[in-house]
Amino acid sequence: MGVRIDGKALAATYKENIKDFTDSLLKEGKRLPCIAAIIVGEDGGSHYYLNNVKKLCSQLGVAIDEYLEKDSIKEEELCKLIAKLNHDDKVDGIMLFLPLPKHIDEKKVTSLISYEKDIDCLTDVNNGKFYKGESSFVPCTPLSVLNLIKSTGVKLPGKRAVVIGRSNIVGKPVSQLLLNENCTVTICHSKTENLKGICSEADILISAIGRPLMINEEFVKEGAIVIDVGTTSVNGKITGDVQYDKVINKAAFVTPVPGGVGALTTTMLIKNVCEAYEKNVY
Repeated sequence: MGVRIDGKALAATYKENIKDFTDSLLKEGKRLPCIAAIIVGEDGGSHYYLNNVKKLCSQLGVAIDEYLEKDSIKEEELCKLIAKLNHDDKVDGIMLFLPLPKHIDEKKVTSLISYEKDIDCLTDVNNGKFYKGESSFVPCTPLSVLNLIKSTGVKLPGKRAVVIGRSNIVGKPVSQLLLNENCTVTICHSKTENLKGICSEADILISAIGRPLMINEEFVKEGAIVIDVGTTSVNGKITGDVQYDKVINKAAFVTPVPGGVGALTTTMLIKNVCEAYEKNVY
């Protein structure tokens, strides 16, 4: 029987550190870190996530300013808003929720965000720095994955890691993070042949494909670390890619869904804005 990797418990450790940081700022009479969150339109997922971010900000002593724009907003107006926030010294991080309406050029607008305030790592500048190994913000979900893997205490250099999924949001950046840890990384996707065979040789298996319960024990090497990034709604219940109850009997460590990667991701966002604050103020 493997060990359940508790994302909530790991998040609690980071939250404690963040709260200590903001408490010290209050005692010194300094302003708190501030996020500017921009949502265009009525996308339910964006508003749900924003509410979660707001709750956590309230708990941890981080300010958040909301900019809820109608989906009829002109691209020029949105660009002006981002430019204004870029130059606002009291704003440390900018969150632009995607997707944007079809009449707005998403790539153009995201590229306008100052890389120093790009806590979601949306800009080409931050992505370029990240893949070149320079100092940059790290995308929150991949950063959560890496921290969960490290929490097992397993030494990563030389380990064979297999990532299922090649998205710019999770698959590619998490692969880069594992390369930085000197793992040997294989990226699998919809065109990969012998997927099950490749996965079954992995010391670390990360699934980020959004196919509910696709990964069973046959995909898993005995004693592997299995990280489930999948979050799909099935009959009103959030369901991962991994058949947890079966895989836990074969793997050494497994993340649950919910309570795994997702439990840590928002905390990593708050951690990023605190780092941006330190660079901005100090």
